[in-house]
Amino acid sequence: MTSPAGPPSTGGRDDEGRQLKLLAVTACPTGIAHTYMAAEKLAQAAASRGIEMKVETQGSIGAENVLDDNDVRSADGVIVAADKDVDLSRFAGKRVLTVGVAEGIHHPEQLIERVRSAPVHAPGGAAGGAAAASGGGGKKRGPVYKALMNGVSYMIPFVVVGGLLIAVSLALGGHATSKGFVIPDGTFWAHVNAIGGIGFQLMIPILSGYIAYAIADRPALVPGMIGGWIANTGELYDSKAGAGFIGAIVTGFLAGYLVLWIKKVRVPKFVQPIMPIIVIPIVATTALGLFFIYVIGKPISWVFEHLTSWLGGMTGTSAILLGAILGLMIAFDMGGPVNKTAFLFGAGLIASGNQTVMGMCAAAIPVMPLGQGLATLIRRRLYTEQERETGLAALFMGCFGISEGAIPFAAARPAQVIPANMLGGAVAGAVAGLAGVKDAVPHGGPIVAVLGAVSGVPMFFVAVVIGSVVTALATVTLVDVSGLRGRRGAVAGAVPALSGAGSGLVVPEQVAPAGSESVLVSEGREAAAGRPEVLSGYLSGRTVKVGLGAGDKGAAIREMAELLSRSGRVGDVDELVAVALRREEQGTTGLGEEIAIPHAKTDAVTAPVVGFARSAEGVEWGSLDGTKARLVFMIAVPEAAAGDEHLRILALLSRKLMDDGFRERLLAAPDERAVLDVLGEVG
Repeated sequence: MTSPAGPPSTGGRDDEGRQLKLLAVTACPTGIAHTYMAAEKLAQAAASRGIEMKVETQGSIGAENVLDDNDVRSADGVIVAADKDVDLSRFAGKRVLTVGVAEGIHHPEQLIERVRSAPVHAPGGAAGGAAAASGGGGKKRGPVYKALMNGVSYMIPFVVVGGLLIAVSLALGGHATSKGFVIPDGTFWAHVNAIGGIGFQLMIPILSGYIAYAIADRPALVPGMIGGWIANTGELYDSKAGAGFIGAIVTGFLAGYLVLWIKKVRVPKFVQPIMPIIVIPIVATTALGLFFIYVIGKPISWVFEHLTSWLGGMTGTSAILLGAILGLMIAFDMGGPVNKTAFLFGAGLIASGNQTVMGMCAAAIPVMPLGQGLATLIRRRLYTEQERETGLAALFMGCFGISEGAIPFAAARPAQVIPANMLGGAVAGAVAGLAGVKDAVPHGGPIVAVLGAVSGVPMFFVAVVIGSVVTALATVTLVDVSGLRGRRGAVAGAVPALSGAGSGLVVPEQVAPAGSESVLVSEGREAAAGRPEVLSGYLSGRTVKVGLGAGDKGAAIREMAELLSRSGRVGDVDELVAVALRREEQGTTGLGEEIAIPHAKTDAVTAPVVGFARSAEGVEWGSLDGTKARLVFMIAVPEAAAGDEHLRILALLSRKLMDDGFRERLLAAPDERAVLDVLGEVG
């Protein structure tokens, strides 16, 4: 095998006459078209040069054609064409070239030449592939965003499992006392509660650790997790409350970039092998831990003490004002110093007979998880499937006064979620203060009212409901507004094409919803007329158009949505257009080679449906190769689409589109029937 010390010779064989073998990994954030088109292009380029190549695709349907140890052992180089993190540790000792997925589509020949002189990947190197634009060439997602999302995704299971176990144990095994909810020691439910508590103890270090891991790979994992534990343990820096999830985000980024800096330090060669497993973790962990305890921790302790004193001076002021302030504090950091200051202030007054302050806190405590959970139900399209599942868990946790259920949302979208939480918390606290609600136990949420610890129960629930609704509405508004600027330009371009003569739009057939008798009759007539359905029936003659009239991307997506509506599977054309345009904001679906494949996952459609249209002039789609889109496919699937069949078909389609002859036949097909015949080649 060719030694990594020197690049292989040009051509398809090395200096010893052995056929070269290259590996590749392709991946994009959405895991759909770009992934498979890059794979096909790289494989074609390698075959034309007599080079053996195996390509692993990491798409939405999971990793396929996975590279095993034997593949890596015999490989002369590895090309990673990816716009998301790819674990490179398995390629240690091999030449590795990392680029964006678009490079794999547009410059496969250059990549094959470049990988021969690419640097050798060292053990403990960076975890990720190229930090390219998401979706293959649109809006870029920087390393900060990617690292934060990595931490949040790993934290969510700990929040959900820990929160639900605590909630169930409190509901079934606890009872209210002046010290809070108590579960008798040694009982079954006490053990369940303890297990849930472990989940909550781990979630903050997990958030911090995996933020650091995304930045600097495995050497950063230990300092990130230990740093997160320190941030959440106030006793280490003389504070009654830890820094919570905000502190964990800080330690995660500090650990990650500290490790990156240490990696750049030149050390003797004999020390290099132990750097990633001993030296870097120890140095980074010690430095970060001491820095947090002696530098960052002191201001946190100072804030806690002075906020407590300040609140003490407000006990004689307006109940509405005090309730609003307590609600703001409770909602700000959910377990951090500001939240704990308000909670302990209210809890401390219970013994002196003042239960109204705790009543204000108790009304605000469940607002964050209830509001965020409600937001995922109000505007489902704004959230990923994982976020919607977390939202359901947050609703359950909110009923038991577990505010941590909202932390994943606040960590993922702090600029939108934290202000919305604070607004709802302030409203709930103010309403409870106005009504004179009292809480006799240091806990919050509907459960304290159900178990008889609250006086003024009706107004307590009014405060909780109003606050939760305010948080939910504020959240979806702020999240929507954050993406409005990008959508506004695209939608404005679509409007002129929707009215007036010459718009190029074809009025869709009047069909009933999918599954109705009229649709079945229509489909039967189409089949009887000899108009075949291809792509497993997702695309038919009714969703094919040889003359796309739109002149810009927004109008083209509108026209394609109208085309899909002919299938009877589109319940809301406007919503389908909005979701498709939001997808374009993440990154263009213009793939180059005069191809665009806009796609949307939305309940605006009742079943998977695919449409195809051809543009004579071409539509500017933002493709990296500068070509206008003449071949436009649009795919729409419902949120709950069963299985991955539509993604497999899209993968086949994407690969087929890399065949020059196939594209030429599509462009030359004279009518819809001829187009269907060509598309029938996909399989």
